[in-house]
Amino acid sequence: MPSRLILALALSLALHVSLLLPEALTGSTPPAPPALQAMLRLPVKAQVANDEPLLKDTLAPDKTPAAAKPPPPAPRAARATQPAAKAVPRREVEAAQRKLSEHLYYPPDAVSRGIEGEVRLILTVTPNGSISDVNIAVSSGHSVLDKAAIRAAWAMGKVNWGHSRELILPVIFRLE
Repeated sequence: MPSRLILALALSLALHVSLLLPEALTGSTPPAPPALQAMLRLPVKAQVANDEPLLKDTLAPDKTPAAAKPPPPAPRAARATQPAAKAVPRREVEAAQRKLSEHLYYPPDAVSRGIEGEVRLILTVTPNGSISDVNIAVSSGHSVLDKAAIRAAWAMGKVNWGHSRELILPVIFRLE
């Protein structure tokens, strides 16, 4: 080896030993970095937009819109049928959830990992009451729960109502 290379190696070794040896002898460790801090801030409220334009045309005639008239009240016959129309889907959803609970199981893998969630399924029902299609409207975020909900929906087979063609069915997985 050339003498310059040996000299450079010896100087490098001496420099490193002189820097690292005092720390090794005292046994001190470098200080730990400060702990991370997280703070939540409230969102800044957006200013409500004013209906008036920034610049007004003061020479034009006043064109303020007339106060909006409230819609006329619905006839009594229409009001009487509206609550019944809203109650039918709720009954169908409750009936579907009862039937689904007979076929639904909590996957053991999800239980062991402590996974909870809610899946919303879209069931397509034929007029004779059989389920023709099952899709996920909103995922739980865990494929294990999504697959279990779809499997249970298909296992329902035929349903005893045929009023709705499509039904959004919430399936909730909660550990107790």
